[in-house]
Amino acid sequence: MIAVAEVTGAWLGWMAVATAALVAIFARLTKLAVACCVVAALLGGVLANRAWHESTPRTLGAYTGWARLVGDPAPFDSALRATLQIEGERFDAWLYGGAKRKLAAHQSGEYVWVDGVRARHTASSARRAQVRHVVGRFEAEVVGDIVPGSALDLAGNRVRHQLRHSAEATMSPDDAALFTGLVLGDDARQPTWLIDDFRASGLSHLTAVSGQNVAFVLAAALPLLRRLRPWGRWVATVGLIGWFMALTRFEPSVLRAGVMAMLASTSFVLGRQSTPARLLALAIIVLVAADPLLVWSVGFWLSVGATAGVCVVGPWLHPRLPGPVWVRLPLAVTVGAQVGVALPSVLVFGRLPFVSLPANLAAVPVAGFVMLYGLPAGLLASWLPGPLQSVVMLPCGAGTRWVATVARLAARVEPPPAWSAACWAVAVVALLAWWWHRSRAAPARVPI
Repeated sequence: MIAVAEVTGAWLGWMAVATAALVAIFARLTKLAVACCVVAALLGGVLANRAWHESTPRTLGAYTGWARLVGDPAPFDSALRATLQIEGERFDAWLYGGAKRKLAAHQSGEYVWVDGVRARHTASSARRAQVRHVVGRFEAEVVGDIVPGSALDLAGNRVRHQLRHSAEATMSPDDAALFTGLVLGDDARQPTWLIDDFRASGLSHLTAVSGQNVAFVLAAALPLLRRLRPWGRWVATVGLIGWFMALTRFEPSVLRAGVMAMLASTSFVLGRQSTPARLLALAIIVLVAADPLLVWSVGFWLSVGATAGVCVVGPWLHPRLPGPVWVRLPLAVTVGAQVGVALPSVLVFGRLPFVSLPANLAAVPVAGFVMLYGLPAGLLASWLPGPLQSVVMLPCGAGTRWVATVARLAARVEPPPAWSAACWAVAVVALLAWWWHRSRAAPARVPI
């Protein structure tokens, strides 16, 4: 309900309140539930209004001084796009020539001395920029000295640099870019053809850090976490999750996964049980209250949709599928995720790849291994000489190449959008027919 109110805005807040009340009445909810729906709707409208107000620039014109890099500068066509935070506001700068070369290797959190002009966005790009909290563009005339940022930024940048260095020293440039995407969600250096292959095959989610990455980080730290007392373990777990969220630049998908993991850890230390669906709902409330503009993020839609599908559709489908458990479990999870992302994929990208199901079954387990092994292996390899570095990173290179190969083959056999939609329709009809036949063939229960 709060997410709906964020989308509608304050001027439709009372409509959201009325809708909440009607839903609560017809669903026969308690008075407390009705009050919570009303408060959430009002809160959503107020927060949405304030967020959109803050997405317009307060100050324009010339500026000379220090600007903080927000996110890593990324190639954008023939330019380099860098997001700069100037006096508490974010501006996008498109850099060419010497300025582009100077900032290309630098990372988020660092400070750069700039001289230029702050201006409004063009009408065509304003909406997409506002969703990212970017209020305008910065036309840089001079890019000067660059100094490190805070200790937290410096530590995170060092980890990212070491992982990137290990990958680039032992893999081809394309595989190295994909490796950092799988482990850290760092897809800034991925070539266009690779991005297109992953989109066409339905594997783009692998390069967006999600709950799988968070789970693997916690699994790697589990031997140390087990040695702590309950509340000490909770503090260490929340701190580790927060550090990993900062390391991966607070992408929408990792925000969702991280907040869910924090809520699950809190529930555990308090001795309470919470279902994944409830944790997802609470995480959405926390996140959209903290950042109302997340409701316009496509990455957030896909992350929430996939998680909802895995939490709701997967458990329902698992006992109803034929075959052994080791086949039914990954198939149910994959189908659940595909069901969850179907609507946003069709609305945003205009298609839902038919090959996504077999492609995910083939690529996800190997990508999971790369995520689990890649972070400690990459850090260790950065301290080793060349031959040993290649040996440690060999499994990462093989796994990354397998995922890239699956994406390329799947993209080549993926039919055109119209045929893909027809294939999905045939598959759904066949599944329903099989389910109907199985239900009729099941022996009737004899009352005792």
